[in-house]
Parts: sequence; structure tokens; C-alpha cells
Amino acid sequence: MNPEIISFIEENDAAGPILLSLDTAAVTLILHLMAGVLAGFFLTGRKTFLRTLADTAITLPLVFPPIATGFLLLLLLGRNGIIGRPLQSAGIETIFSTTGVYTASFIAGLPLVVKSVQSAIETMDRSLLEASWTLGKSRTQTYIRVVLPHIRYALLTGLILSLGRSFGEVGITLMLGGNISGKTETMSLAIYNAVFEGSFEKAALLSLILAIISLGMFAILKKISRTGNGSRTVA
Repeated sequence: MNPEIISFIEENDAAGPILLSLDTAAVTLILHLMAGVLAGFFLTGRKTFLRTLADTAITLPLVFPPIATGFLLLLLLGRNGIIGRPLQSAGIETIFSTTGVYTASFIAGLPLVVKSVQSAIETMDRSLLEASWTLGKSRTQTYIRVVLPHIRYALLTGLILSLGRSFGEVGITLMLGGNISGKTETMSLAIYNAVFEGSFEKAALLSLILAIISLGMFAILKKISRTGNGSRTVA
């Protein structure tokens, strides 16, 4: 990177939010990959009360206001919460920590991954699955060897969309992370803080970085779309 750009970033105290956002995106991407694969397998089975409940819980952040979602999570993960109390006893600090930022990013973007995978599986040609079962493959083997390769572009699309959601997340992060400067301040929160403080150069710099990242993800999405459509045409 250009030394002048690095110097400008350091002068505006923007390095911390940038590094935290990149770190959060990397952690969330790995978690979303694992959760997307597992949830896709679990939710596309025979409809049960447990599957319906899990589907609702995963989808809720997609339609529920982020700040309200953050408040509910604060009640659950806080020191006196049902989940937060045992975590606190185990020495795991969730609220007002980087763990809270990771959690907010994970929950906010999870529906985008899971729904992409779920939709792709539900629209698959059932004959592929039936052929695998006829050959004596189990549901797990069929999912790994037949389903996942077939839906790989949908999974990649969901991951890119969730990554974009991670960089833009504010509401849930504000509740769980606390917007602590130098600790839990992501790029999106730093932009808000900079505008509030009148530091428009810093806000413009961070907005430009997010714009570049967004354009990069858009280019990747277009490439995935072209590749996916091309493979289906050949098939």
C-alpha cells in the first residue's frame, strides 16, 4: 500500500477500525461456511417442529430490526442472561468485547448464507438424490458428494453477501460490542462516530475503503453468476 495512504490512515486513527473489520470478516466467513453447510443439511430434511423453530430463529435477523435483534441478544448474552451467565462463569466475556462484535456479524449475516443454500437445495433435481440413494449412499454421503458440489455457487454467493453484511453491520454490533473506541469500533461505527465528531476526512476515508471492498465483492458476485450459469448451460 502507498506510504502516503498508510500515513493518512494512521493520522486519522482509522487503522484500528479497519483491522477489526477485516478480522471480523475473516472470522465470520469461516463460521458462516461451516454453519451454512451444516444448516443446509439440517433444514432441508423432513419438516419437524425443531427444524421449523431453527429456520425461524435463523431467518429472524433478516426481517427484524437490527437494533431490536441486538437488544434481544443483549438480554440473552448479558451477564444475567440465560446464555451469558454460564459463559461469564466460564470466563468468556461476550458483551462489549471483540467476541460480541464477532457474534453480531455472525448472526446478522447467517440468514443470507443459509437461505441461499436452502433455496438451492430445494430447487435441485430430485432425480440426482434418488440416484444416489438407489446406489446405497446415505443421506450424509449424498449431501457431501452430490448436493454440496451442485450448490457450490449458491454457497459462494451466500458467503459473499454475508461478508458484505458483516462490513455494514451497525445495530447488533452497537448493542453487543458497545462501540468502544480502540476495542470494538468497526469501520461502519467509526464512520458514524467520525461524522458525529465532525471528522469528515476520516468518514470519507473509511467510506471509500468500504466502497472499494463492496465493488470488489460485486465483481466476484458477477463472476460467480456467469460461471454458475455457464456450468448449468453445459450440463
